[in-house]
Amino acid sequence: MGRRRLGFWQWFAVVLIKPVMKVWTRRTWRGMEHLRQDGPAIIVANHISHADPLVSAHFIYEAGRWPQFLGKASVFKVPVIGWILHRCRQIPVERGSVDAARSLDALVKALAAGGAVVIYPEGTTSREPNLWPMRGKTGAARLALATGAPVIPLVMWGPERLFDPRRARLNPRPRIPVTVVAGPPIELSRWAGSAPTRQVLEEMTDVIMLRLRDMLAEIRGGTPPPLWQRGGRSGAESQPPGSGA
Repeated sequence: MGRRRLGFWQWFAVVLIKPVMKVWTRRTWRGMEHLRQDGPAIIVANHISHADPLVSAHFIYEAGRWPQFLGKASVFKVPVIGWILHRCRQIPVERGSVDAARSLDALVKALAAGGAVVIYPEGTTSREPNLWPMRGKTGAARLALATGAPVIPLVMWGPERLFDPRRARLNPRPRIPVTVVAGPPIELSRWAGSAPTRQVLEEMTDVIMLRLRDMLAEIRGGTPPPLWQRGGRSGAESQPPGSGA
């Protein structure tokens, strides 16, 4: 969705949030060109802070796309706030098998309309001591199989300085350094047309998370931790060919 098509409440959110982010952060941004194509996009991001949505939304908006985040369905039921979230085209996520299927339908519909959907595959902020990515959940892989939309990786380092989840501490200091990098679509074509079995979804998810981990290592420096365990085998043993890790 281009900026020309934004509604009143979307513009209201931009006017409210963008000036704050320009003062609060000192930005190093790379890879915006990977978000500037038309059509649907599944944006997968690492999750290190409650400030992540603000940081990633600023980056995605400046790249020319309108970010559509998943949010807890309970928040959408809060008077006024839920009403605004709906009009800003954010997407509620339900729990439970039937409700989860409805959430997937909403995501498919958003992508069919050419939207840019943002998913945090970990499902929560990282519990790793040094905030490296954890093993991801399979929702992004399931959505990619269902729609064929490109999966674009986006990594951030710096939002944890805005709000540190380990100490639940907000830092109001201006011009905090924040780095955001988007990469080219993740190569998942080997699974195109596959049934969404547990093995297929887990293999795709591992490739997604390993790309995020490796991109994050490039901007953080240092050595990322050993790969997570899945099915009793190390990630190095169980990762699919061509994962690049």
